[in-house]
Amino acid sequence: MPESSRFGHLPWLLLSVLILVVDRVSKDFFEGSLSMYQRIQVIPDYFDWTLAYNTGAAFSFLADADGWQRWFFAAIAIVVSVVLVVWVKRLKRHETLLAVALAMVLGGALGNLYDRVVLGHVVDFILVHWQNRWFFPAFNLADTFITLGAILLALDMFKSDKSAKEAAQ
Repeated sequence: MPESSRFGHLPWLLLSVLILVVDRVSKDFFEGSLSMYQRIQVIPDYFDWTLAYNTGAAFSFLADADGWQRWFFAAIAIVVSVVLVVWVKRLKRHETLLAVALAMVLGGALGNLYDRVVLGHVVDFILVHWQNRWFFPAFNLADTFITLGAILLALDMFKSDKSAKEAAQ
């Protein structure tokens, strides 16, 4: 994606907007297509569509709290989002992988932030399991992009660390 020195890597924030839109459309689709906890088998013994609401954070952390967690996690998401935008703006020209990673995390964070503020819960619809014995907590596309962005952040960190070590030799 082209960049100007004035805007740095800010054009990558369009990826964040795209992720936000795709996340919202997918959640609306599954909310309109499934009833709560209904499961549609996609890959037997491994993968289903389902509909679940999460009022907590990752892995339903604090989901049973009295409601204060909604605004607590929303505030965290807002602060993190501002930090990510500033970080993207300050990136150097060669830090494109980092810009993509941050844009992915931001898009996912904004997708879940919308759910929290507007709906009061995060809509999840992806269920990964093993033979109906082991279940990974349900998640959504926003969570997927946050995870992919975090993986890219780690890869960028290792790439930067390796480059620094090579330069020091």
